[in-house]
Amino acid sequence: MELAHSLLLNEEAYNQLGEFQKAEFIFEWLQFLEKLLPVTSRADIRENQKKLVEQLTSLLNNSPGPPTRRLLAKNLAVLYSTGDTFSVYQTIDKCNELIRSKDDSPSYLPTKLAAVVCLGYLYKKLGRILGNSFTDTVGNVLKAMKNAESQGRYEIMLSLQNILNGLGAAAIPCHRDIYKAARSCLTDRSMAVRCAAAKCLLELQNEAVFMWSTDLDSVVTLCFKSFEGSNYDVRLAVSKLLGTILARALTSKQITASTKHNFRRVSLEDVMELLGTGFLRGSCGFLRASGDMLKGTSSVSRDVRVGVTQAYVVFVSTLGAQWLERNFSAFLSHILDLVSQSHPKAVQSAMDAIGCRRCVSFILRATVGGLLGEKAQIAAAKEICQAIWKLKKVVDAAISDGNLETKINTTDVTASQHVLVCALQELGSLIHGLGTTAAPLLQDSSTGVLEAVVSVILHPSISVRLTAAWCLRCIAVALPSHVSLLLDRCIERLSALKSCPEAVTGYSFAVAALLGAVKHCPLGIPHGKGKVIMTVAEDLLCSASQNSRISLQRMQAGWLLIAALMTLGPAVVQHHLPRILLLWKCIFPSSPKDLETEKTRGDAFTWQVTLEGRAGALCAIKSFVSHCAGLLTDEVVQRLLPPLPSAVDLLTQLSSIYKSYGNSLKTPSTVYRQKLYELLAVLPPKAYEGDFSAVLKELVTDLTVTDSQIDASAFLLPSLCHENDLLLLGPLLQETDHRFIEEQLLLGNSIAGGSLEYDPYSIYEKFAKGDSVPKPLPPALSVISAASRLFGVMFSHVTESHRLQVLEQLLNSIKQTKGSRQQIVQLHVVSAFSTSLKHLANCKGSLGSEEVRRSALMLVMGALESNNPLLRCAAAECLARLAQVVSDSAFTAGLAQVSFDKLKSARDVVSRTGHSLALGCLYRYLGGISSTQHLNACVGILYTLSQDSTSPDVQAWALHSLSLIVDLAGPLYHVHVEPTLSLVLMLLLSVPPAYAEVHQSLGRCLNALITTLGPELQGSSTAVSALRTSCLLGCAVMQDNPDCLVQAQAISCLQQLHMFAPRHVNLSNLVSCLCMNLCSSYLLLRRAVVACLRQLVQREAAEVSEYAVALVKENKEDFTPDVNIREIGLEGALLGLLDKELDPRLCQDIKETLTHMLTSMAVEKLSFWLKLCKDVLAASADFNTVASIDTTQEEETAKGDDVSVLTSDNDDRFHPFRNPRWSTRVFAAECVCKIISQCENAGSAHFDITLAQERKQRDSRDDFLVLHLADLVRMAFMAATDHSDQLRLSGLQMLQIIVRKFAAVPEPEFPGHVILEQYQANVGAALRPAFAPETPPDVTAKACQVCSAWIASGVVSDLNDLRRVHQLLVSSLLKVQAGKEAQNEQYNESTSTMEVLAVLKAWAEVYIVAIEKQKNQSDTHKHSLKIVNYSEESYRDVTFSASGLLDLVQADLGTLSKLWLAALQDFALLTLPPEYASQLPAEGGTFYTAETIENARPHYYSSWALILYATALWLTSTGFIVVDPDEGVTNLSRPVTPTTMCQDSSTRPLVKSPEDVNTDRFHLILGISVEFLCSPGSDAAMENIIACLHALQALFDVPWPRSKIGGDQELGVELLNVLHRLILTRESPDIQLATLEVVRLILFAAQEHVKEKRRSAEVDDGAAEKETLPEFGEGKDTGGLVPGKSLVFATLELCVCILVRQLPQLNPKLTCSPAVPPGKHLLLSEDGSRLVAAALVILSDVPAICSPEGSVSVLPTILYLIIGVLKATAVKLRDGQLPLTVAASLQALKGLLSSPMARAEKSQNAWTDLLRSALVTVLDCWDQVDGLLQELDEISLLTAITVFVMSTSPEVTTVECLQKRCIEKFKTTLDSKDPLVQCKCYQLLHSIFQHPNKTVSYPYIHSLVPSIVGKLQETEKAKPENAAELQVIQEGIKVVAALTAAAEEQHRAHLVACFLPILISFLLDENALVSATISAKNLHEFALQTLMQIGPQYSSVFKKLMASSPTMKARLESAIKGNQESIKVKTTKHAKNPGKSSSIQLKTNFL
Repeated sequence: MELAHSLLLNEEAYNQLGEFQKAEFIFEWLQFLEKLLPVTSRADIRENQKKLVEQLTSLLNNSPGPPTRRLLAKNLAVLYSTGDTFSVYQTIDKCNELIRSKDDSPSYLPTKLAAVVCLGYLYKKLGRILGNSFTDTVGNVLKAMKNAESQGRYEIMLSLQNILNGLGAAAIPCHRDIYKAARSCLTDRSMAVRCAAAKCLLELQNEAVFMWSTDLDSVVTLCFKSFEGSNYDVRLAVSKLLGTILARALTSKQITASTKHNFRRVSLEDVMELLGTGFLRGSCGFLRASGDMLKGTSSVSRDVRVGVTQAYVVFVSTLGAQWLERNFSAFLSHILDLVSQSHPKAVQSAMDAIGCRRCVSFILRATVGGLLGEKAQIAAAKEICQAIWKLKKVVDAAISDGNLETKINTTDVTASQHVLVCALQELGSLIHGLGTTAAPLLQDSSTGVLEAVVSVILHPSISVRLTAAWCLRCIAVALPSHVSLLLDRCIERLSALKSCPEAVTGYSFAVAALLGAVKHCPLGIPHGKGKVIMTVAEDLLCSASQNSRISLQRMQAGWLLIAALMTLGPAVVQHHLPRILLLWKCIFPSSPKDLETEKTRGDAFTWQVTLEGRAGALCAIKSFVSHCAGLLTDEVVQRLLPPLPSAVDLLTQLSSIYKSYGNSLKTPSTVYRQKLYELLAVLPPKAYEGDFSAVLKELVTDLTVTDSQIDASAFLLPSLCHENDLLLLGPLLQETDHRFIEEQLLLGNSIAGGSLEYDPYSIYEKFAKGDSVPKPLPPALSVISAASRLFGVMFSHVTESHRLQVLEQLLNSIKQTKGSRQQIVQLHVVSAFSTSLKHLANCKGSLGSEEVRRSALMLVMGALESNNPLLRCAAAECLARLAQVVSDSAFTAGLAQVSFDKLKSARDVVSRTGHSLALGCLYRYLGGISSTQHLNACVGILYTLSQDSTSPDVQAWALHSLSLIVDLAGPLYHVHVEPTLSLVLMLLLSVPPAYAEVHQSLGRCLNALITTLGPELQGSSTAVSALRTSCLLGCAVMQDNPDCLVQAQAISCLQQLHMFAPRHVNLSNLVSCLCMNLCSSYLLLRRAVVACLRQLVQREAAEVSEYAVALVKENKEDFTPDVNIREIGLEGALLGLLDKELDPRLCQDIKETLTHMLTSMAVEKLSFWLKLCKDVLAASADFNTVASIDTTQEEETAKGDDVSVLTSDNDDRFHPFRNPRWSTRVFAAECVCKIISQCENAGSAHFDITLAQERKQRDSRDDFLVLHLADLVRMAFMAATDHSDQLRLSGLQMLQIIVRKFAAVPEPEFPGHVILEQYQANVGAALRPAFAPETPPDVTAKACQVCSAWIASGVVSDLNDLRRVHQLLVSSLLKVQAGKEAQNEQYNESTSTMEVLAVLKAWAEVYIVAIEKQKNQSDTHKHSLKIVNYSEESYRDVTFSASGLLDLVQADLGTLSKLWLAALQDFALLTLPPEYASQLPAEGGTFYTAETIENARPHYYSSWALILYATALWLTSTGFIVVDPDEGVTNLSRPVTPTTMCQDSSTRPLVKSPEDVNTDRFHLILGISVEFLCSPGSDAAMENIIACLHALQALFDVPWPRSKIGGDQELGVELLNVLHRLILTRESPDIQLATLEVVRLILFAAQEHVKEKRRSAEVDDGAAEKETLPEFGEGKDTGGLVPGKSLVFATLELCVCILVRQLPQLNPKLTCSPAVPPGKHLLLSEDGSRLVAAALVILSDVPAICSPEGSVSVLPTILYLIIGVLKATAVKLRDGQLPLTVAASLQALKGLLSSPMARAEKSQNAWTDLLRSALVTVLDCWDQVDGLLQELDEISLLTAITVFVMSTSPEVTTVECLQKRCIEKFKTTLDSKDPLVQCKCYQLLHSIFQHPNKTVSYPYIHSLVPSIVGKLQETEKAKPENAAELQVIQEGIKVVAALTAAAEEQHRAHLVACFLPILISFLLDENALVSATISAKNLHEFALQTLMQIGPQYSSVFKKLMASSPTMKARLESAIKGNQESIKVKTTKHAKNPGKSSSIQLKTNFL
């Protein structure tokens, strides 16, 4: 194929190929040429033009296939338009010659067609350049058309369209001729020709004025004719033509001279009249009413009506949304008029009426719902309301004329019913779509929407009453706040008008509909409503028999209400269950005898009432089973069963009753059957085993009843066919935008589809899709689908013999019927049997013996050869299920053989299609094809069938089957891939485009092949690349196909290819193809486009976005979709599409695509994305009167901004989004939140304004989020103050995120302030509306979170500014205090729980932050005393804000604490396991009611943790002191409901002592914490765990709770075990640190307890002998610790866990393993170090809670761990700092060594031994490995030695061998080269030398002082170079000075004599001082200072020395003189702070 890539055709390569490869080669070359020509230079083209033209024209004679001829024509046209046009006339002549040729043989046809196509493209591209030659050409082409076959007519029409397009107005002379030709083609028998003709006429009307002026009527009539017998594509094309022409006629201004005399201006009325005629009378002309029409027999054929309906929509869409707004009332009245009584023929039969109503609804939905923005939709709703009011008046007048009793059914009443139904449906849909944005509409009293709808509930027509109820349901779903009010209103009217039949049914429908709406309203309705409704229902049922006039209605209404009540779920129903079961029991006769007496007694009317009532009862129980499955306990099932046998008995008697009483019982008995079948299908089959045979008999009768004339295949079968196979049956079964009206055409003429009045019980069921009205089928059909479903269930449960009998009976009944009736019976039987096979497969049952199989097979095979394609599809699926159920390979092979034989012999299309599909489906449920033999046979047969060009149907089915086999065979298919691919390509290149179904099947084959090849497509071998090229070629052919579904296939194939071999798919071409089809009128194509985009942007979002914009810039003229990619990019285009699109699946895909694009690009294109979101959100700002901002400091800027936001909207050009829907705005708000989180991951500059501005200056392309803060706040504000509740929630969420993320960003221009401070007015204004009384609780709850976030963030430091927001929380708190009495009656009680808890949680958060600030402040206060330059002012400021915040809370703290405790008590009760349910308080808790317990749970779960923490903080702040003993009880729980803690009130003391109250509170908090921490779910939020741990910390911060936990060892151990488990399961360092803090406090509590015991024991036994003192602490006398009981053991376990996880080398088991290299030092992370440090602190405290013996047993472990950490982490850091872990281990070591246990007599010896060993271990660290020495930090180890020397008793370290080694270490270290090390060493020695015990210090002094002094003497010669060396000398001087002071009197003089000369040698004289280095100067000063101190102390020695050495004296004097001034200052300073310091203070004071 690479050889095809050249400018000229490579003829040499071409001639070597076979016939089929030649076609491929040519196509590849032409494709390449198409890309090459536009980018080749003109000169090159001219050079090769002659040759190229020859090659291209010679191809015309090669009979090219359809795709090839199109490409060939395009290339010729491009070639001439870029090169010279000299020879173009020869080419045109040649084409004309080919067309004129008399050769009519089929082989010559492609050449003729190619010539026709070439002419079209040449004229399209070159247009007027070709001068007048077109007249001959057009004449020639039209002449050829006269005897052309359908392919020829098709191509000629398309060619003429192209010629017209190219020539424009120049072609006027030919217009009439073309028009005539196209007219005849528009009613052609070939559908493809009709489509082509419509396209041609559409092109023609651009210039041919006569089409929409003088000939308008005839064009319209012609279009109507064209609709007759049309298919979906024709209706789409012709409706587009018709709509466009009429829109043109209406809007045209220009009138050319030639048409002036007979031109009439067309008004809107005329246009509507024309369309209306088509809708009402079809295509039989205007005035010529045919004889049929006069006789009243003809009705409009449905396809004409559907076509005209689509034309209406096109007409309005073409004129646009603004036109519709202006002319809406005229349009509405015309549309509604279509179904009014002024056209009685349209609605004379119920079927016609339903069809027409659907069409009218569709027109309104597509125009009002699809085109108008929210504002205009509200206006439209008002218009519709007016229409309803008008009709209502007519009805009222008609009713009041006649006497109510006789109820004259005037024509007016029935006349208005259809109009009302359409108006109500549209009103319902409109409001449903508007959601809460419709609130202003309902508040507008002048319109009176609710009044209008409620008033129509009393209409005489049942369908109007039902639709009004449905409309109310829509209003309720849209505006949940109205549900309760509407329910109350309807129930009240229902009770008041109990004696009016219309009112009883109307209002019961309304109540049922509203109950159905409740499950769509998350806020629910008050629980008590269920009780009210139950009472009304019972009342209706009981009073039904009182008045025969309305007994029927009451019966129906009562059961309908009960059935609807069930949808509220188990929580409501369980309270009414006994009464419902009683009613159920009473409605059926209790014994067969009663049934007999019933039969003898009744008349037709009583039977009708009885049947209605029983059907209702069955329906109610079915509703109960489906909606309250949770209540179906065995006991309830037992109570449901008794009436069932009686119900079945009645079923068997129905036919005889029906015979006795005649036709009036027909419908009630059918409905009864249907409801009984439906109930049985949902009950467990075991329940009615006894009635199996009776029911089955009835089922068989129903399925095979022959008088049914209705072909219901379109209802029954699609659900039983496989969705893939349905694609074979054309677009009617696929999802399209017109599905709603196209559905009617699927059905026979006798039925138009479902409608609400067929089954009122469907009014409360869940909507199938979106907001469309439920459409139950007529009872005659519903009963069949119910029967087939029940048959499916029962057949799998009956015995084998019974099965055989049933199957034979079914087969017989099929045999006995003939013709169409036979087909109907067959259809029912197959659907029932297919359902039963599905059930058998699901329950893994078997079918039975050979006979059963044989009968089953006969049944299926019969259907496989049915004339109905849908039935064949279902039969093939049934066959697959049969193979699955039998699952016997021999049987399956037999089935395949039957089909093979049939296919070999049969010649008719029906059996060939049926059996070929059967082969494809056979292995569908058997896990794929595993036999190569079967595979080869199938492939062979299907190859042959797919090339049968005589029957496109056979080709399509065979290819579809082949695609299934490719999928099922998987890897086995590899051998066939190449030949199959060649076959597919050959057919793609040769099958005429008119056979779209064949092309669609080819597309599925190609897709299956690509999937089979999979990732292999990436390979580079020649074979693979040939396959890949073929796949790409196939995709290219399909992309060029005119059929949209084939293009969709092409896109999904390319999507697959892009997944497997991304480098080989040309992305820019693919993206351009996707952008072109983004707004296609075909839903499936749009879906394919978006699905493909979704995949592409996951990997290459940026590229896709760039290609889209580049494409638009290049093709300015070609590219005109409805989306404006140039301005707003692909992202904006997708957002726009999301706004218009109604298909939920497509919307979901668009959202995912945008989310992927956002995640990968939002940070780079930040401004762009934010502007997009802002545009969408701001577009609603003009619609919402923006809430006024009460600005103070930013009044001016805010005003300016507001004006700009609102004015920029009005200009269409700037505003890409006109009035987006609320759902789109919600999505935009969610996008903003995602953008913020993306920026958070991208870097800190996004949240740091200084950094952002710097980087922006460096590179202006950089963009940062913080620079857009104003926009973010404005967007959040716009969203939070919208009418739509969803949007308000999103806006508040956005605001919360903004506050959380930006709270800490400082404002660079005003230090000490933060950037958010300037927006406080906006935040306040955004929050205020959420606290208005009418706001829904979920919005208020969300706003509470934002309030607390805002107050807690500390953005606002001034209390007066904070008060605004604080006030909102205070007002909410007042509401909470009002208690249950003041609850909102609109929503479920659980919503008030939600609101209360949200308020309490918000307060808790504020309180927690206030306390934390106060803590931090007291810490800062302590620090600030040490820091000198801490400005007073700023300190005061901080204090004020924190204590101020606390003051704000303090005022309400008394109330809050009670409420918090009450909420925690509720939560504690709710977390009890189910088995304690009986102990819960009967009336509920403080904040929840017993009935709504389940709904309340989640609210408690989301807020308990912060409330717990706040309560713990409050309790600790009061120190658990109860203020007022009288209030003992009230402090625990509020007086509203004195909830007793699971106790009976009689046994409880009336007032608890404070101790009891405290204990209760302590256990409440501890219990909740432990319960949660024991097993926090994997989804438990981090915040909750941390809050819980913080609460425990707070709790144990105070002595009283510590005494409780210290005194109860079991409790402590349990808590430690829980914490240990938490550490094991949660990796987060924050959680682990918090846990360790709690552990430390528990240990501290235990220590206090032990101390207290020891103290009291000493006091008690003060007089007694010391020996008898009992041992306190763990380990008692034996030192044994019991795991599980021991606090020490638990603590050690936990610490070891932490340490080993951070430092695995501590684990002796691991150390030996190769995983941990020995002695390797690890640098821990900061968190790791903190964890290790915390664990060490705890370890060092452990001995304190042991007895001496116990301490001995834990000491080795503790020492091992501490020294282990020291060893593992003692690594030198650059700055000489100690690592945190080392500091901690030294601190721990010090704590441990100074433990009193080391000196306690019982343990002293053991401790001494262990400590010596520990010291040895430390000393050994040095000698481990020489190589590692440089890493090891000597300082740390020396410090450890010093700690040992200083902190232990002398006998530990004075052992000679140890002492020697220690001194040795010091010696080596003194000689270190590193000044830092030396310095530290001096400091440590300083402390050792000062050890009070001489035996310890002397050996060190003797060994080390000489070398120290020696070192100092050396310094005389080498002065210090830098600060570090200087410090070493200073430390040395300090050591010697200290030593001098400590020496004994007799040696002191000697020491001073040595020391002074050294000091004096450091002094400099005046001259040297000037030139000396800084270090030398500092040394000089230090030495002088030391001399000044020492001199006076040892004056005698000093004087002696001075006298003996005059040089020294002189030196000293000059130094003193020189420094006189400074010395004054310094001595005064140092007098305060004498130089001797008792011990060296390290950074962390270990020693």
